[in-house]
Amino acid sequence: MTTIRVLSEHTPKKVYASALDWPGIARSGRDESAALEALAAAIPRYRPIAAAAGHPLPDDAELVVTERIEGDASTAFGVPVKIADADREPVDAAAGARMADLLAACWDALDAIAKTAPEELRKGPRGGGRDRDKVVRHVTDAEGSYAASVGRKHKPETPEAIAAMRADLLDVLRQPSDGSPIAGRRWPPRYAARRIAWHVMDHAWEIEDRSDPA
Repeated sequence: MTTIRVLSEHTPKKVYASALDWPGIARSGRDESAALEALAAAIPRYRPIAAAAGHPLPDDAELVVTERIEGDASTAFGVPVKIADADREPVDAAAGARMADLLAACWDALDAIAKTAPEELRKGPRGGGRDRDKVVRHVTDAEGSYAASVGRKHKPETPEAIAAMRADLLDVLRQPSDGSPIAGRRWPPRYAARRIAWHVMDHAWEIEDRSDPA
């Protein structure tokens, strides 16, 4: 049995369950049980991404909560913001390459989903929600600020600038590290990988889910 280490980031209103070693899988629920259930449901959707990255997710994988951290207002709002002890573990060249491969595959998945999705996405029960291009733009804009959290400066305003930013972020993740925050900033590499990949896949799956008629 292969263990998937999970961080439980909890608040009274919402809990995030994040797969610590599989950037891109993090789901929320009203409590830990619901968050783990949502995380388990996301694994089949993530398997093709892991396989495309060259790091297949084992069929016998079992979710095991290995850390619990009290969240904050951002967690309750819907963002997994807490840095786990596991996020501070050292990163050797192989681990860095694996993180970069998985994040790159997440970006590829977003691009593929957006390419086939309609521009106008199904709205929520009160008519809310961005349409496709605005969701994609939100992701790339966020990555501009994420880059600053690892000591890089980018303005993702054109396709060329977005490609350059993402290549730079992948290069950052590939570098061996003792687990300290990158460039003296807030984020250690393992957290940077899972935070960026979570945001990509959260919105990729949103586009996918809202592409279908109600």
